[in-house]
Amino acid sequence: MKDILPEAVDEEFQITAPQMVQGLGSEQNFVDATIRIRENAGLYQVNEGSIEVSEQTLFRTSVDMPANLTEGDYRTRVFLLRDQTIISDFETIIDVRKVGLERFLFNLSRERPLIYGLLSLAIAIAAGWGASAAFRVFKAG
Repeated sequence: MKDILPEAVDEEFQITAPQMVQGLGSEQNFVDATIRIRENAGLYQVNEGSIEVSEQTLFRTSVDMPANLTEGDYRTRVFLLRDQTIISDFETIIDVRKVGLERFLFNLSRERPLIYGLLSLAIAIAAGWGASAAFRVFKAG
């Protein structure tokens, strides 16, 4: 990253995680600890070489999102650098929402808590009974 992104450009545009946290006006020890904790949790990633370029103008990449990511709108910035200079930048919003079974259960817990609670109890009872039956079979055999 240091080969293509000069420190002065990083400081000006706050591209890397350390510069973004530093931009909040925090002490260096706090900045270092925050970055270390979030990197260990997989929240800050540097995926060098993960961008696929096609037709010399289009690019594609993927970013792994943590499972416990809060729903909402996330600001995303993309910078195009050439000869260690930003020649273009783009900002957009990524809308993060739960989908599938996770979305159904989340909505059920918020909109119909009684049904959610009864369903949770039924699943727990069925799992307990199933485990008990499996242990009986293993113990007898």
